[in-house]
Amino acid sequence: MTAIDFAAFVDELASVSGETILPFFRTSLGVEHKGGGSFDPVTAADRAAEAAMRALIKKNFPEHGIIGEELGDERPDAEYVWVLDPIDGTKSFIAGMLAWGTLIALTRFGEAVFGMMHQPFTRERFTGDGEAAHYRGPGGDRDLHVRPCAALSDAILYTTSPLLMKNKKDREAFGRVEEKVKLSRYGGDCYAYCMLAAGHIDLVIETELKAHDIIPLIPIISGGGGIVTSWDGGPAETGGRIIAAGDPSVHEAALAVLKGR
Repeated sequence: MTAIDFAAFVDELASVSGETILPFFRTSLGVEHKGGGSFDPVTAADRAAEAAMRALIKKNFPEHGIIGEELGDERPDAEYVWVLDPIDGTKSFIAGMLAWGTLIALTRFGEAVFGMMHQPFTRERFTGDGEAAHYRGPGGDRDLHVRPCAALSDAILYTTSPLLMKNKKDREAFGRVEEKVKLSRYGGDCYAYCMLAAGHIDLVIETELKAHDIIPLIPIISGGGGIVTSWDGGPAETGGRIIAAGDPSVHEAALAVLKGR
């Protein structure tokens, strides 16, 4: 599989998923609750898009594994594994808002080697391989770069919602960081991480993430020069409590506040 073939195939996955999803957007779409304590929606668009991507992967790379949000795992221990989240930000999607996207990643031996976030309605694609990151959209094509931020007090912070932080101590820790930044905003889901890679915001802090929520975003953030880890500073691939920052000093400062130092 050459680099050119690979890039073309990921674009094809994004196009197929987008063509499947868009007819459902801003329509009278049926929504199901996956179950559990808090509202966790899933739609026909989620399932149809993941099924379309899976079919394309199986046709082209039958030996590869697949980890998907909606339809389970297949050969997750394979050398190459695709990680799919057909609609990250389903709550925004069902509300007709734009802060959602399709997440696609390829891992090799468990390490994310390529990631894409595709927002088909706005026709934007954010990609990264850990070394570089790129944007393609109506505004033209460009490389992505995080921006410098001198201090936590200068930072713009995003989280999807503090209400999603089920642990009271986690909410309190987030609140301590929120008190120190210049501006905090809620919403965004996957889009917030891409705005960090693009140099528009400085910090994203969340909890309760699944692997498919974050793995596709890691190569984009790191490719843009950013940092993404767990709250204890370890790898982010397993999800859970995640912090992403554009500037190393802001990452270090926010980690210290999260840890109560």
